[in-house]
Amino acid sequence: MTAYVITRVDVTDPDQYEKYKALSPAAVAESGGRFIVRGGESVTLEGPEETRRLVVLEFPDVDSATAFYDSEKYRHARDVRAGAAEFQMVVVEGV
Repeated sequence: MTAYVITRVDVTDPDQYEKYKALSPAAVAESGGRFIVRGGESVTLEGPEETRRLVVLEFPDVDSATAFYDSEKYRHARDVRAGAAEFQMVVVEGV
């Protein structure tokens, strides 16, 4: 069943974060994923205003999503991202 990785990001070092952004697509694609949302304009419809960058990835299943997160390529991207952003990343199974 399709799975989605939902990420909320507070970028603290934009220059370093750009380096991370350049590395992450290869890691996503390697595990069969694709970007659905990558930090475009957003409007909060209900609740506290969301000011963080939002990213949504689609994977064939939860196992593929966790394989992406644990992959060598993404571990390297995470190392590059260290200190550049505060992250919340969740994987959820689709319907």
